[in-house]
Amino acid sequence: MYLPHRAWPELGEYVETESLAVVPLGSTEQHGPHLPEGTDSMIADALARAATDRTGHLCTPVIPIGVSPHHRQFHGTMWVDAPVFRDYVESLSRNLTYHGIDRIVFVNAHGGNVAHLREVGRRLRDDGTAYAIEWMWDESIPELIEDVFATPGPHGGPKETAMIMHIANDLVREDRLEDARDGGMTAFEPAAMAVNGARVTYDSKEISENGVFGDQTDATPEIGGHLFEAATDQLVCLLEWLDEQPFRDLVPEPHVAPKPDLSGT
Repeated sequence: MYLPHRAWPELGEYVETESLAVVPLGSTEQHGPHLPEGTDSMIADALARAATDRTGHLCTPVIPIGVSPHHRQFHGTMWVDAPVFRDYVESLSRNLTYHGIDRIVFVNAHGGNVAHLREVGRRLRDDGTAYAIEWMWDESIPELIEDVFATPGPHGGPKETAMIMHIANDLVREDRLEDARDGGMTAFEPAAMAVNGARVTYDSKEISENGVFGDQTDATPEIGGHLFEAATDQLVCLLEWLDEQPFRDLVPEPHVAPKPDLSGT
């Protein structure tokens, strides 16, 4: 059930029997010379819509701009500061709870959002308002990604390239795939970001000239379709599991340690 396409009476009928909402989130940031800046948002939106089409759960519009200052040296990258992002997502989530939602899945496709969505989820859970969790598509199918790509890369690599080939192939600049590979960091090396155990880099430009990682030439629309279906299956299972949980089992137990007896008796 896609919220923007529904009239309010239909949404009222939904919350009479259901209390779960899906919120897709991504980014608008550079993804190399070959992929559109809306890559993450397009992936999150497509997966959320596909999964909720199957389960019938409520899906909100995508939040297209996230925490992306580490890509700011590249033209067109947009971002909001982390506290602003957290407060915005929390406010939107509390808006949903006003209408009867008590569990939320953040369908996320941008690594820079992860920690902040987890923090929002904790805020909502700790005060008993809602149970909100972050789901990242590639983390749901890591073995499959490792099986199909020798160098998947964490950003702008073949896994995201294949997904966009499946979702919107006309937006992939296929004539730039080799340039993307040769101008970036083909094999992602976390050690390149650290000195003596301290992370010393803040921006992708510092370790990848064109801002991407992995061998994009390994991507195909067929592989993208396979990844998309596998991730959608994982999300459907998560939604069905969460829908079945009693809300009392999702919120924290009260602190059980007895208070000290301060009466002196």
